[in-house]
Amino acid sequence: MYILLIILVITLGMFIWDKYPPDVVALMSMLALFLTGILNLPETLSGFSNPTVIMIAALFIIGEGLSRTGWTALAGKKFVAMAKKSTNRLLILITLGSGVLSGFVSNTGAVAALMPMTASAAWNAGTIPSKLLIPMAYGSNTGGLLTLTGTPPNIIVSNALAQNGFEGFSFFEFSLIGVPLLIVTLLYFRFFGHKLLPERESAGRPANIDSEMHKWIEHFSIGDNLYRLRIRSMSQLLNTRIKDWNLEDKYNISIVRLRRRHPNPFKGIHSYVEFPVQETKLLYHDIITVKGSAEAVDKLILLFNLDIIPSPPDEKGLKEELINQDVGMAEMLVTPGSRLVGENIGIGRYLQKSDIQLLGANRGSKALKDSNIRIQAGDALLVRGSWENIESLKAMHENLVIVGSPENMSKDVDVLGLKSYIAMGALLAMILLLVLDVFPGAVAALVCAGVVMLTGCVPITKAYSNISWTSVVMIAAMIPMGAALEKTGLAQITAGALVDSLGQIHPTALLAGFFLVTSVFSQAISNSATAILMAPIALIASTTLDVSPAPFLITVAISASTACLTPVATPTNAMVMSAGNYKFADYFKVGAPLLLLMFATTILLVPVIWPY
Repeated sequence: MYILLIILVITLGMFIWDKYPPDVVALMSMLALFLTGILNLPETLSGFSNPTVIMIAALFIIGEGLSRTGWTALAGKKFVAMAKKSTNRLLILITLGSGVLSGFVSNTGAVAALMPMTASAAWNAGTIPSKLLIPMAYGSNTGGLLTLTGTPPNIIVSNALAQNGFEGFSFFEFSLIGVPLLIVTLLYFRFFGHKLLPERESAGRPANIDSEMHKWIEHFSIGDNLYRLRIRSMSQLLNTRIKDWNLEDKYNISIVRLRRRHPNPFKGIHSYVEFPVQETKLLYHDIITVKGSAEAVDKLILLFNLDIIPSPPDEKGLKEELINQDVGMAEMLVTPGSRLVGENIGIGRYLQKSDIQLLGANRGSKALKDSNIRIQAGDALLVRGSWENIESLKAMHENLVIVGSPENMSKDVDVLGLKSYIAMGALLAMILLLVLDVFPGAVAALVCAGVVMLTGCVPITKAYSNISWTSVVMIAAMIPMGAALEKTGLAQITAGALVDSLGQIHPTALLAGFFLVTSVFSQAISNSATAILMAPIALIASTTLDVSPAPFLITVAISASTACLTPVATPTNAMVMSAGNYKFADYFKVGAPLLLLMFATTILLVPVIWPY
């Protein structure tokens, strides 16, 4: 027991010291428990087979699916619009949203869904994710107290009552204390807590497509010589293939995109052929977006009996025309060693051995207007293709420099498509499976993560790289600490001493003691394990004092769920650590005042709502 205390103190000290990454500290702590003989090998490695750890890893993939398919950017911009660019208003909206959602969805599921959206909203509002992610996590922890199924400790204490002959808690009974605690959390962050939140730059700031489009219009004149033509019923192009007309060589016209009037429930009344090939057949009422000079387009209209449709002149219109969830644009620089140097490429045509269109070129800070250009070293090229092909462009063509990160830019697309609805459907399916208890949480999350990957919402090659392994490993390595506290009897001895001392003073004193001890344990043990450990002790204490067990068990659920002093206290705290670039001490700095407010609120209200 004394050895365990030493290991626990050293572990917490190293977390606070912050010299080593938190996952490394957690692994060293786990190994120390094995090397000192406190735990055997299966117990030491039990965290890596824990369902919670598996579920969190799967939730990162589901969250990435929402991010890559437009929900993150769309929700982030909606949040910013509702907040009217006010950081404080945005903080309240996100904290309240995570709290309400957590009342009906698991805390980890709520955070997985909201984390990428929160980061996106932070950037769009002119702040940084570290100013919003901890409030979101703490809001979800508190919101779990709104309903019986909001968080596992609620179910644990309710079942403990029922199993011992008492009436369990009703579904919304927890909201009697959950609503006041959520209000306290909102008021805390609005008037005081936001001042304690750190300003930490984090990697992965999404590119702003709107500003990039403005730059491309200015530097590459992509809006020039871009026209939309409709194929009429009398056109010679009707029911022919693109290759039949050799438009590029004969007329200096390149077809960039084709819009077809076929019903599609996910894209309105139109479907799109983003990269028409020579075999593509032209049908009645097709609208083709072409690149070419005004003279060439006029000639095409007259020869083939076509209608001209006004092209989108502004940034928003061009973005909708050229960019979506599957197709993107990027700027690249040609270095002297590139094999593209000396090649003749037509604007609107494809680069060799790739499905990448050349939309514009800039040389010496001037956009090239010629329909065909001879590429030189130092040229800046604007290309269009699938996001995956743009990412792999450097491998296909050596000595090219891709400007910015196409992968990050793809996450700023706020136009929804088929994959968007698949990703959202996967999240909703997981929530439904959890609510109906069809599968265990980890299995439900894995099934839905598999759907997200297999449908291409998240490329399989990218799935693992988007999991925050620091958070996953840290949680897995700290779970054995809870087993050690139970195995050595330290947790039971501490709780027993609490009953013997404070129980003799007054039930409220014992209530306060249960809150504090449960809070301390829940900083190192999962909230579920803490509730399982403390619930029977609370029942014994209430029986000994001949008072109602309800206030004590409610207090156990509250203090187990509102652990906010360390990143390992709850999975939600750990999930935001990497995204916000938080340090261990940040949680204590922000969480300690909030925990004191929750302590005071609980001690004041619980005996009134559930009398002794």
